[in-house]
Amino acid sequence: MLTTLQGVYRKGKIVLKNNPSGIPDETPVIVTFLGAEGIDLRARGISEEQARELRSQLAAFAEEWDSPEMSVYDNYPNA
Repeated sequence: MLTTLQGVYRKGKIVLKNNPSGIPDETPVIVTFLGAEGIDLRARGISEEQARELRSQLAAFAEEWDSPEMSVYDNYPNA
């Protein structure tokens, strides 16, 4: 299962905006640092309004996407 969380890097530590629920200790993570300026939407051909609309549309899938049952797809090619 993939779970995405927001946070910031502060004084050598990652501080999460919200604590995840249902994630066991010692779960491996990958951390990607975004530029301080954020994501350049224009460079990707997306306006701020389009990005807001896309976030709104995808929000409906978040609960299902993050559900434990979806972990079956984590290694789908090998299943």
